[in-house]
Amino acid sequence: MIATSDFRNGKKIEIDGAPYAIVGFQHVKPGKGPAFVRTKLRNLKTNNMLDKTFRSGERFQEPDLSETEMQFLYAQGNEYHLMNVESYEQIFITADQVGTARNFLKENMVVKILFYQGTPLEVSLPNFVELEITETPPGVKGDTASGGTKLATLETGGTVKVPLYIEEGTIIKIDTRTASYVERVNK
Repeated sequence: MIATSDFRNGKKIEIDGAPYAIVGFQHVKPGKGPAFVRTKLRNLKTNNMLDKTFRSGERFQEPDLSETEMQFLYAQGNEYHLMNVESYEQIFITADQVGTARNFLKENMVVKILFYQGTPLEVSLPNFVELEITETPPGVKGDTASGGTKLATLETGGTVKVPLYIEEGTIIKIDTRTASYVERVNK
């Protein structure tokens, strides 16, 4: 059981039979009346946000969640095929379940899949990935007074802002948590 005093950002709880992740919370002790906790929750099944207030000391069930390492094999239409790295069992998930991770998802990449009662919910990428730039406009010297950026298309089809000096064919390191350019990779 999880009490309101155990709330932390990222903690997962079950409310009305659905799994939620705590995005934000605030313990409030008014001058009059009992203490309570204001929370902002994200439904892990639907990704909908919910603002909810709980009495201090309320308890919640821990959801039946498990995380499994899987290797991304290929995408076919709206389906993404993955393989469990331990049991070699293959599953497929929809583009909606992959979400924005598909912008940086490369074949043979090992990712973590969050399951709720055996149903895949979301894909967690490694914090940093290295991808090749397939398309970007040429950077013209003198375009800006200080370091400017331009949009670059990656081998996965996603886009990211990069410095003007980055060219097509360059392999770059990307922080998947912020979807931002980190550095060039020398190979």
